[in-house]
Amino acid sequence: MRLTLALLDDLRRGALTIGAERIFNPPSATLPGRPARPVLVPPQQVPRRRLGTSEGRAALVHAIAHIEFNAINLALDIVWRFRDLPEAFYRDWLNVAAEESLHFTLLLEHLLALGYDYGNFPAHNGLWNMAEKTGGDVLARLALVPRTLEARGLDVNPAIRTKLAAAGDATAAAILDRILADEIGHVEIGNRWYRWACKQAGLDPVAAYAELSVRHQAPRLKAPFNHTARLQAGFTQSEIDWLEQTAATASPIP
Repeated sequence: MRLTLALLDDLRRGALTIGAERIFNPPSATLPGRPARPVLVPPQQVPRRRLGTSEGRAALVHAIAHIEFNAINLALDIVWRFRDLPEAFYRDWLNVAAEESLHFTLLLEHLLALGYDYGNFPAHNGLWNMAEKTGGDVLARLALVPRTLEARGLDVNPAIRTKLAAAGDATAAAILDRILADEIGHVEIGNRWYRWACKQAGLDPVAAYAELSVRHQAPRLKAPFNHTARLQAGFTQSEIDWLEQTAATASPIP
């Protein structure tokens, strides 16, 4: 977390420059650094716990913290992996990485207050798996990570927040309020650069998204969708209508 925030600070102070003279390491499939725990298991094997117990609430907070931890790596990876893009692209995603670091820190502090730590529960690697699938195509990365998997957080956040508040965890509910507000901005960045990339390639954004979803076997999202948050994050009404129609006419993948 400290290194991510220091990276953004270096950029703001002018100690880090972004330009054509940058030297890149060749992209590889090497995983980013991560602690030995949590143990990663298939999504179906992540145990579900009741929110009526302190362990159950901690497990849910842990799951959200794991998503935010992966989101840091996703934002940094898009900066490192894809070259020759506008400087504003890299600045946007470094800012996202820093905000994801703050989200993770808030969740970790709360997890510790509950008597648990990051790594105490198993987790899955779904977010990073999609990053690997889209590692060779910035358009696919933008379409299927910020605009699909991260945008899904806009849909599910309010219900999770309500459940945590009802279980008496006001701190976790407040953290989710902060995450939702910031994630609207993160998804908006993904939408903006996705449309920019579509324009550069002469592609229709809706048609390209449908094709990329099939090609990379993206999960088919399940209704309901958070229309208000998605509109604030830069989705058009026609894109939301397409999601609704697709969800209604196909068997969703969990």
